[in-house]
Amino acid sequence: MTQDAIFSPFFATVFLTLLVWVYMYIRRISFITSSKIRPQDLAVPGTVAPIWPPNVSNPSDNLKNLFEIPVLFYALILYLFMTKQVDTVYVNAAWIFVVFRVLHSAVHCTFNFIMLRFYLYLFATLAVWFIAIRAALIHFGT
Repeated sequence: MTQDAIFSPFFATVFLTLLVWVYMYIRRISFITSSKIRPQDLAVPGTVAPIWPPNVSNPSDNLKNLFEIPVLFYALILYLFMTKQVDTVYVNAAWIFVVFRVLHSAVHCTFNFIMLRFYLYLFATLAVWFIAIRAALIHFGT
């Protein structure tokens, strides 16, 4: 396994973020246009947020969420690459993270079934904690 293999799930997560970002703007622009909201009504942050329907606010919330735990994921991937520790276990855990984050985003941005979304988030996050704990144990020689 090459050390570069860890960058496939890394970039998959980056492009998931891009996809959610584009989807969020499609939903927002569609709502703004159909509701005839004036651009000046958007000048003060948060003034329009209370009237966003879920199909507009959920993608925005999901985008914010992609800058929480995934930030740890990115840092860990870079750490593993820089210390030349990438192996099959880490790459598989990274892909587990990506798959569950993609599913989480799909649920959050569409029908938003909360318990399903919770479990998808949980499994994705557990994959990151696994990577972090394993890397820390190796780093500290345990």
